[in-house]
Amino acid sequence: MTAVSTALVTGATSGLGRGLAKELSGRGWTVLVHGRDERRCAAVVEELRATGGQAQAYVADLAELRQVAELANRVAADHPGLGLLINNAGVGSGGHRDGRQVSADGYELRLAVNYLAPVLLTRLLHGQLRAAAPSQVLNIGSVGQSEIDFADPQFTRRYDGMEAYTRSKFALAAFTFATAAQYEPDGITVNCSHPANYMDTAMVREAGVSPWTTVAAGCRAALYALDQGAGETGVFYNERHAGRAHRRAYDAGLQRQLLALTDELIGTARGVDIS
Repeated sequence: MTAVSTALVTGATSGLGRGLAKELSGRGWTVLVHGRDERRCAAVVEELRATGGQAQAYVADLAELRQVAELANRVAADHPGLGLLINNAGVGSGGHRDGRQVSADGYELRLAVNYLAPVLLTRLLHGQLRAAAPSQVLNIGSVGQSEIDFADPQFTRRYDGMEAYTRSKFALAAFTFATAAQYEPDGITVNCSHPANYMDTAMVREAGVSPWTTVAAGCRAALYALDQGAGETGVFYNERHAGRAHRRAYDAGLQRQLLALTDELIGTARGVDIS
């Protein structure tokens, strides 16, 4: 793994994110704990400090890209170098009766939180990752992936929550592979991990699914990806082995089309400066 330094974990107040924050703290990392709720962030920070760790809280709602940018700016101001970014925060498929939801910027919610937010955060923290190289980005993905519909990227027709989720995870995987090639010269590895099937998390229970696996199992798989990621980039890890994402996620032409769409959406979000 990358030499121990500072790690930002998004969605670190519950589930996999909280588990990874504890594991990283135990390994000697300074953990930047991100969440939407100030009190829950503070509770995790207190928990990590109580066991001798170093931690700091960062509050932001990733459903608003302006807040994502502000989060990146705060982290950059406090920490000139960032050894690890784990893009873990996400929105699941939702309940069976949930309809299409939109973010604060008016984008389909799962596309916004599961894809646009980690893309923007990764880009804005590129300088800090480069300063701490060798460093890593780990995107928490899913084996559930379906190709994005460029004719209707906002999923305005025949909406389905599970399909929206799998489209967002397809986009995240494609972004991983495209960015791995871009960041490799800077000493930054970028990988994607499917940690486990239906972990015992609020996201899974919200979808009405009985959990299949534990958060602890998911943590072990994500840590495996981090350990491997010290020497590999552009890899999709399926639990504790190198796997394969959707075949179209590797297509260079599709990646270019996706990144062009991404630039357009991020560039038109309110209060976001990507210059």
